[in-house]
Amino acid sequence: MPAKVGFVSLGCPKALVDSEQILSRLRAAGYSFVSGYEEADVVVVNTCGFINPAIEESLETIGEALGASGKVVVTGCLGARPEVIRAKYPQVIDVSGPAEIERVLAAVAKVAPPERDPFLDLVPPAVKLTPRHYAYLKVAEGCDHSCSFCIIPQLRGRLVSRDAADVLAEAARLTAGGTRELLLIAQDTSAYGADIGHRESEWAGKRIPARLTELVRELGRLARWVRLHYVYPYPHVRELLPLMAAGKLLPYLDVPLQHASPRLLRAMRRPGGAESHLRTISEWRAQVPELAIRSSFIVGFPGETEEDFELLLEFLAEARLDRVGVFTFSPVAGAAASELPGQVPEEVKLERQARVMELARRISLDKNRRRVGQVLDVILDEPADEPGVFIGRSYADSPGIDGTVRVQSDGTARVGEIVRVRVTGADVYDLEGETVSS
Repeated sequence: MPAKVGFVSLGCPKALVDSEQILSRLRAAGYSFVSGYEEADVVVVNTCGFINPAIEESLETIGEALGASGKVVVTGCLGARPEVIRAKYPQVIDVSGPAEIERVLAAVAKVAPPERDPFLDLVPPAVKLTPRHYAYLKVAEGCDHSCSFCIIPQLRGRLVSRDAADVLAEAARLTAGGTRELLLIAQDTSAYGADIGHRESEWAGKRIPARLTELVRELGRLARWVRLHYVYPYPHVRELLPLMAAGKLLPYLDVPLQHASPRLLRAMRRPGGAESHLRTISEWRAQVPELAIRSSFIVGFPGETEEDFELLLEFLAEARLDRVGVFTFSPVAGAAASELPGQVPEEVKLERQARVMELARRISLDKNRRRVGQVLDVILDEPADEPGVFIGRSYADSPGIDGTVRVQSDGTARVGEIVRVRVTGADVYDLEGETVSS
């Protein structure tokens, strides 16, 4: 019998892609996978180490796996800080950092040697942790920024971009297998190619530079939907707007602005402020009025005053962003901001988070109600709890973090299809509707 591996993937979509690559290599080596710790010969835990709650979740998961299996291999972002893991769990088999696939395979093989399958040696199958119809496509690893609240460069290293031909070849494989939506990710997707001088590589008889605009243009020829995440508001982002208008790129941008106070943003080592943010958003919307903008913000950053916080509320009220995530500042070892004076009490952080979310909910409900009567393209993710009904997403909704659309179909729709839907109802985050003929 082939050795059995249990696997846990924690953290962001970038870690999910790492998990897919590790699982694909394990399967190609002849391993089988099980869902329970008790059945596994060895358990691999792909950890997150971004903020303290993520570190705590990772350590708790490692402990659970050890208690049930006794044989655990740890990898991922927290694995870049092995002393944290070894201090609590010295008995783990091995600890490796993010994307150290060969080391993970070697550690697994040490306690559970693989059983080779000649067919798998010839045709190594890929493992996807997302449904067939959408996939995350990582274009770069690491980050060159030095944000004071973040330790990602310490965990994942400096920016390392893939050649465009490599990205496009993976996209072609995915779309040939039924993927309709590609979600581009990196720590800073808009910086793609800067580290390699936007060098060209050959794809389909053309020389394609490693630059986001040209890459997205080619991806738009492969996939029905292309969605961007983790985009900094650089000036060159405006080059993407004509692609949105032409239907080559979804009119959706995930832009982590973090705050609106220029003073706090300087302390975060981030650019901009309320005035420049609003100017950029206004320029984008002037060219693509239907553009959906998602952003995330930190409240309770060291030194944040009530005046700073009120500026954030005023900005959000004027910007009327479509999707908003709000996090309380979490000190993490190694982040410069953790040592700054003026740490904000936890109860103040939570109160400010609640006030931002209340404003965001009001804006979201108003925007959703305005969609009633519109006809939208919706990708169907899964069947709902009654026949002929599906849970899907519009262009404005990324999986797992945004809203959904509950769709009453005409009986011919299938999971993974993109259908036309007339919106008939709305609540704070989600829509409902019914399919209409094209």
